Amino acid sequence: MSVVIGTECAHCSEPMHLKIDSQLNSRVREEGADPVVFIPQVDFKALEDPSIIDSF
Repeated sequence: MSVVIGTECAHCSEPMHLKIDSQLNSRVREEGADPVVFIPQVDFKALEDPSIIDSF
């Protein structure tokens, strides 16, 4: 399974498409782009915070 995320560069606002698969491998479809992709790991069974945002 994979997901494609349409976004833009926070620095130059150029559009980019990130593809992330179920093994958390990521790829970028734009030539020369090398973004930092951060995928936080949250143990939902042990999460005690009132919101998932609080765990970050």
